[in-house]
Amino acid sequence: MTESSEMSIQEVAELSRRVITNVEQAIVGKRKQLVLSLVAWLAGGHILLEDVPGVAKTMLARALARSMGCRFKRVQCTPDLLPSDVTGTSIFNQKTSDFEFRAGPIFAQILLADEINRATPRTQAALLEAMAEGRVTVDGTTHSLRKPFLVVATQNPVDHEGTFPLPEAQLDRFMMRFTLGYPSAEEELRMLEMLQFGHPVDQLKSVATAAQMVAAQQAIRQVHVDGRVRQYALQVVIDSRQHNDLALGGSPRATIALFRCAQAMAAIRGRSFVEPDDVKRIVAPVMTHRVIVRPESRLRKITAEDVIEDILSEIAVPTLSAS
Repeated sequence: MTESSEMSIQEVAELSRRVITNVEQAIVGKRKQLVLSLVAWLAGGHILLEDVPGVAKTMLARALARSMGCRFKRVQCTPDLLPSDVTGTSIFNQKTSDFEFRAGPIFAQILLADEINRATPRTQAALLEAMAEGRVTVDGTTHSLRKPFLVVATQNPVDHEGTFPLPEAQLDRFMMRFTLGYPSAEEELRMLEMLQFGHPVDQLKSVATAAQMVAAQQAIRQVHVDGRVRQYALQVVIDSRQHNDLALGGSPRATIALFRCAQAMAAIRGRSFVEPDDVKRIVAPVMTHRVIVRPESRLRKITAEDVIEDILSEIAVPTLSAS
């Protein structure tokens, strides 16, 4: 496979298949979440994993990094974590009588921000700024982050004591939010067999390169999106702004995320054009964290997932003519 900036859609699909197959040597029964992770990465976005402890959130990030030959760093978010602990700081060198920049973990290509809601808003803001801009500024000097850059942030939805919940404006910075969930009994038995002599993620080999991922990110921009499919994706966001059960609908950033993720999903499936089904597959993880359900609707046990499903059921699915 070529490492140049020119990559075909079929090469993107082949790269994705290799990465998914490789990661599944260490993580059992999470094909859907692996596909979503690759979709977000190919679309140039970041991922928020909201799930209980022990369901392989960290292993997912590590396995992706190993499969792509990317540099991996992990930050355990705590209330005393400072922005400089993430971005880096300038240290005075007595030999040169000058300040030297010591890069923080944000300069990895895949950064796991574990329990991001335990960091203070100040530290969260520093991390999210780097996610949005692709660079950090320390002591007046701007440093660009290495591509491909992916942040996988996790948070525990059960334990709220001592946490700083991400406000809606910062949640909107994540391209996707989804859960991993518990494995089935058969999958958990297989997991125990795999773990007998050590964790299989430590044995994973690289099946692609960072340069190929950058090329793939460029290639998906060429995936054709018919005007009717664009209107379909846009209508989902517009209807979310007008839905009776929502206090806040999707932003224009949600529309862009749907567009980019649909392109990536089509490319992973080996197509050079987006189908309405591609939008349907990614609409929940792209949209549910960008909307706010009204308090009275929450009392009636209505969730963001329910609302998005209701919106989809009300919109006519466009039919694309065979070309």
